[in-house]
Amino acid sequence: MIPSTPEEALAELRAGNHRFVTGVPQHPNQDAGHRAAVAEGQHPFAVIVGCSDSRLAAEIIFDRGLGDLFVVRTAGHTAGPEVLGSVEYAVTVLGTPLVVVLGHDSCGAVQAAREAVRTGSAPAGHLGAVVDAVSPSLLRAARQEVTDLDGIIDIHIAQTVETLLARSTVLAERVAVGACAVAGMSYRLSGGEVRTVAQSSAPVPAPAAPADPALAG
Repeated sequence: MIPSTPEEALAELRAGNHRFVTGVPQHPNQDAGHRAAVAEGQHPFAVIVGCSDSRLAAEIIFDRGLGDLFVVRTAGHTAGPEVLGSVEYAVTVLGTPLVVVLGHDSCGAVQAAREAVRTGSAPAGHLGAVVDAVSPSLLRAARQEVTDLDGIIDIHIAQTVETLLARSTVLAERVAVGACAVAGMSYRLSGGEVRTVAQSSAPVPAPAAPADPALAG
C-alpha cells in the first residue's frame, strides 16, 4: 500500500534505508509488471530534493522502485525556481505527502562555496550560482561558530528546508494543514545510513498588532 501520510512516508524511507545499510534490500516495484502498472500514472509517496552527487541515488539508498520517489537533484541541493516548481507540482498535482532534502557528508558544493568565501574568488561559469546559493548557509554556520565541514553541511540541509518553506507559499500551506511535511536528511557515504537533521513546519504568521484603544469607537 502506498503511504498516504507524512508519518507513513517517513517510516517507509527509514525502513528502506535500513534494508540498504544491512545488505538485505528487497528492490520493490522494479519488475516488469510494476513498470507496466505505473505507465499510466504516478503516485510517489516522497519528494527527494537531493544533491546531484553520483553516490546519492535515492532509489538505491531508500530501497525503492519505479513510481515511488519524485526526485529533484541539483549540486548542493540548491532551491531555485525550477526546483520549487517541481516540488509544488509533486505536492499539489500528485498529492505527495513528504518532501525530503537529502544532503551528504563531504559535499563538494559546500566545499567549493567555503573555498570561494575563504579566497574571495568566485568560480568561473555557472558554478558561481551554486556558490551563491550555498553562501547563506556558510554565514549561518559562522554565526553559530561551526567550522567542521560536516557540521556546516547539516546547517546547509536545515537552511534548504527553511528556504523551501519560505519561498513556496504552496508548500507552506500544505504543511500548515497537515497534508505534507518537510524533513532534512544527511547520508553518510561510507556507511550508507541516513539520519534526520532537520524537520520543519510552515512559518507562523506574526500576530497582528493590538488595536489602539483610543481608536475604538
